[in-house]
Amino acid sequence: MHGFFHANRCRSRHVHSSSSLLFLRWERMGDPQTKLNRKASRSLLRPERGTNKKNPSTISDAEVVRWNMAISEHMRRGRCDLALHHFQTMPRRTSVSWNAMISGYLMNDRFDLARQFFDRTPDRDIVSWNVMLGGYVRNRNLSAARALFDRMPKKDVVSWNTMLSGYAQGGYVEEAREVFDRMPDKNSISWNGILSAYIQNGRIESARQLFDSKSDWETVSWNSMMAGYLRKKRLVDARYLFDRMPERDEVSWNTMITGYAQNGELLEAQKLFEDSPVRDVFTWTAMVSGYVQNGMLMEARRIFDEMSDKNSVSWNAMIAGYSQSRKMDLARELFDAMPCRNISSWNTMITGYAQNGEIDRAWSLFNEMPRRDSISWAAIIAGYAQSGHSEEALRLFIEMKRDGERMNRSTFTCCLSTCADIAALELGKQVHGRLVKAGYETGCYVGNALLAMYCKCGSIDEAYNVFIEMPDKDVVTWNTMITGYAKHGYGREALEVFESMKKTGIGPDDVTMVGVLSACSHTGLVDKGTEYFYSMEREYGITTKAQHYTCMIDLLGRAGRLEDAQLLMKKMPFEPDGATWGALLGASRIHGDTKLGEASAKRIFELEPDNSGMYVLLSNLYASSGRWNDVGKMRLIMRDRGVRKVPGYSWIEVQNKVHTFSVGDSVHPDKDKIYGFLEELDLKMKRDGYVSSTKMVLHDVEEEEKEQMLKYHSEKLAVAFGILTIPPGRPIRVIKNLRVCEDCHSAIKHISMIVKRLIILRDSNRFHHFNNGNCSCGDYW
Repeated sequence: MHGFFHANRCRSRHVHSSSSLLFLRWERMGDPQTKLNRKASRSLLRPERGTNKKNPSTISDAEVVRWNMAISEHMRRGRCDLALHHFQTMPRRTSVSWNAMISGYLMNDRFDLARQFFDRTPDRDIVSWNVMLGGYVRNRNLSAARALFDRMPKKDVVSWNTMLSGYAQGGYVEEAREVFDRMPDKNSISWNGILSAYIQNGRIESARQLFDSKSDWETVSWNSMMAGYLRKKRLVDARYLFDRMPERDEVSWNTMITGYAQNGELLEAQKLFEDSPVRDVFTWTAMVSGYVQNGMLMEARRIFDEMSDKNSVSWNAMIAGYSQSRKMDLARELFDAMPCRNISSWNTMITGYAQNGEIDRAWSLFNEMPRRDSISWAAIIAGYAQSGHSEEALRLFIEMKRDGERMNRSTFTCCLSTCADIAALELGKQVHGRLVKAGYETGCYVGNALLAMYCKCGSIDEAYNVFIEMPDKDVVTWNTMITGYAKHGYGREALEVFESMKKTGIGPDDVTMVGVLSACSHTGLVDKGTEYFYSMEREYGITTKAQHYTCMIDLLGRAGRLEDAQLLMKKMPFEPDGATWGALLGASRIHGDTKLGEASAKRIFELEPDNSGMYVLLSNLYASSGRWNDVGKMRLIMRDRGVRKVPGYSWIEVQNKVHTFSVGDSVHPDKDKIYGFLEELDLKMKRDGYVSSTKMVLHDVEEEEKEQMLKYHSEKLAVAFGILTIPPGRPIRVIKNLRVCEDCHSAIKHISMIVKRLIILRDSNRFHHFNNGNCSCGDYW
């Protein structure tokens, strides 16, 4: 399939999506962990049969300590039910007993039960409050953490440091500083906490000011400051600190060596490596990793073989190097020889096989793993998704949940991307609900995937809701929203978002400008697009690339300014690629310029001889001009060159099931009902003024036969099925793997007016929102 929205269909047409059904069963079944939480909650303080009848006053402190140790051990091993049983049967409890249950539930991600125990603790001490405060912080619920912090009857330095750390890790630097300034007593953890807050959030100058305000920093603080400079690629500043350090440890040397190596300064890294007073396994591994990251695998292997002592990180670094270079045989050789495999080793191999297109070998390793974690699941799910097996990827996502594995950001992001690929909006919404429950709805990483999912599934209003609710937005966030609006035909809204982006201080990049120019192109804003194009380098320092020229040529060509488009192409500082010539060919077809279309097609066939879409586009141009001999010649050329026309398919999701249609479909179980309904619609459309665009038919046959050939295109069948099965008031969302044809575009406009329904069609190029006889593209696509 071609176009911006590459989608994967079910392997068997009209077969209900297995992953969709699994997801539905999963929703009905409920989260197993939630059920356990409910069960534990009901029995929270219910005495069990056989409760110890001994007089509590006769129980010694030593016995209580043993009971408490047993609770802690059960919790540490994940045996929450046994810990609860011990707690319930204790003849005497202390605050330590309650705190062991609270911290144990938090350790096992049973936050609701921890909170219930905290609320019912009879004599809370400072430890109880601090444990619960830490739970809120780890659960990323900073507003609740702050509310609890403010309620605390007494605070110690641990309380203050926990709150400071929570704000720092969440990126709330000003709030972290406010807590730091209010602290009545500060220790080294407090000072290092606020220093790390500045460094981790990229505020290196503020960190340096703080660092210079105090002279008795510990070595760990020097190392942290040095690492902050290295993350900013400020090697000179990092080396200045390294040379000034009153005392260096192994971390200091390894940090500086790693910094040089990661930034390609391998000679400096090698010098420091040789000067290092103590070369431990981390020093050697830093050099191996440095060579690996710079693609120097022979040098990396030389250092690796010289190492007298290797740990799992050393082996994994070398395996990762081979995997990233697609040398999977060498990676497997090391993996098989590795004496100290850990879960990361398995994950690295699975990721390598998946990225190398060897999904079967990745799956085989996944099944052999002695233990899996969330990264293992994310790796195999991403592997299937990237290999085009979207259904299998979603099935594994559900299986992961059933397996009880906690889903991480990578897993959610991968699942959302897969839902976007096949436009499974309902599934995407269910994933959205799951990630909210998991506490991952904030932050750019998952937020951007969620935003892209709604954009690609045709729900632009929900995408905007996600966008405005995101507390932190990076350039990808803004680009996704701009491109989303552009693809949906809302060019002016896209430009409004762009202007808002500039006001935030986030500078646009080359991707931003592709979205902006695309918005202008899809809405015919020629002057505005021209203004943006020529201001890119002057105002934003963005070098104009081929994609920007393609957007401009498309913009000028669609507006009928074919000579200006050709002139701009001649001024390009590099040779036009297939996409640029394709934009000119598309414009030629719109405006019937056969000569220019032929010239453009000739160049495309030289650059991309297998691009079937361009052969069809030229054939359409010939057909609309009545040049049937040339249409026939194009068919022969395609046959001789082995170029196959990609068959058109359309699909629609109804009640968590995906239905796929092809032109003239004869196997769908509801085909008779669908065809009968289309016949009724055809009569109503003709009374409404609809005329078939028979010029789109690439066959020299009678007009009546042409009309019949157009009547049952895949998108019309999918739309008709949607009207028949989706309740009134809900949008009908159809996806097509190719560009919608002119006749279907005209017909669906009429259908939307007749049935009074919003119809959203996603083709390979953009979205079309049909409503009351109009389309969001303004017939300009």
